[in-house]
Amino acid sequence: MSDNSDFGGLSDLKVLELGSMLAGPFVGSLLADFGAEVIKVEKPGAPDALREWPPHKGEVPLWWKTMARNKHTVTLNLSAPEAREIALELIGRSDIVVENFRPGTLERWGLDPAELAKDFPGIVWVRVSGYGQTGPYRKRGGYATIAEAYSGLASFAGYADRGPMVSPFPLGDYLAGAFGAYGALVALHARSRTGKGQIVDVSLFEPLLRIIESVVVRYDQTGQKKPRLGNQMEEDVPRNVYRTGDDGHIAISCGSQRIFDNLLKAMEQPELGSDPRFATMTARVKNRQIIDGAVASWMASLTTEEAMARLEAAQVVAGQVNQIDDVLADLHVAAREAITTLSDPELGDLKLPSPVPHLSATPGQVRWAGRAPGADNDRIFGELLGIDATRRAALRTQSVI
Repeated sequence: MSDNSDFGGLSDLKVLELGSMLAGPFVGSLLADFGAEVIKVEKPGAPDALREWPPHKGEVPLWWKTMARNKHTVTLNLSAPEAREIALELIGRSDIVVENFRPGTLERWGLDPAELAKDFPGIVWVRVSGYGQTGPYRKRGGYATIAEAYSGLASFAGYADRGPMVSPFPLGDYLAGAFGAYGALVALHARSRTGKGQIVDVSLFEPLLRIIESVVVRYDQTGQKKPRLGNQMEEDVPRNVYRTGDDGHIAISCGSQRIFDNLLKAMEQPELGSDPRFATMTARVKNRQIIDGAVASWMASLTTEEAMARLEAAQVVAGQVNQIDDVLADLHVAAREAITTLSDPELGDLKLPSPVPHLSATPGQVRWAGRAPGADNDRIFGELLGIDATRRAALRTQSVI
């Protein structure tokens, strides 16, 4: 297709994205960033619900613009029997099919991956769901918030006197999407040896469980649970977000003795280093509130600029808490090209996060932002699948496309 230029390490891959919202589509987004041809399917008249989520600028859905970037959008009613032939054509030409329906949905529509493997043995299926394709909870609905709770992550997030907390953004969806893309590439690597695809089964809760690995092994071996300490960290003291004298905030993490010693230099309080209550990490953990209070008092006596200057001079690992306008104006962010600016037909100049990670030879690229429902129907169904204009018109009348 004309606007799918040959760039990026995945430019030879064809991806069919089914489903909606975040976790499954983020798989497609990550792959598209590095050149994969991603065709996203939405239901005619009932497009991806992410289009309805704020924020909007006028009638334009802004979240959609970045989640659906680099994707070709078509409309197809997968649940309609008349759509099955078209769906099979799209599936058959794909290397990867991504879906995040509730388990059993594709099977009900006659698109069972296990059955289709007989005709399309090389396809990698990425199936994202709340609890996975197997197990007693497989048919439960899943959202990122519930996944954080179910995985155990929320149990030690937040402050001891306020109860558990979950992330203020859908962490579970994005993490599942990242693991889904990773799993797809692992499966493709295996296919290069075996010639066969496979199913990549990603739940929302298991990636979260994977990243709290230390909590798992600790409980298994000691019976201890991780406590809620707010912005502090049980194993790393002092570690917190501190308010400065001009109402800014600075995050500090003293994960080693060297960094703690450097912090004392910045504070000009070297005598704290000889205090047995703070001499070692073990001692500081036991006396966390005392040393944390000392850091907080010092921080409150300085402006954010003053504190950062002293911390950087002493080589303390610290960072100002940036508002998003600070991030977009930051010199290092600009030097890293971490934000991409492109021209969008609806919004004009549009800033989006750039693809990550940075690849030296085949970097990612944002070519266009999310498009309107069915924007690529004629191109995909007409030019690619050979469905003529008369039949396309009939299929539109039947609400199949």
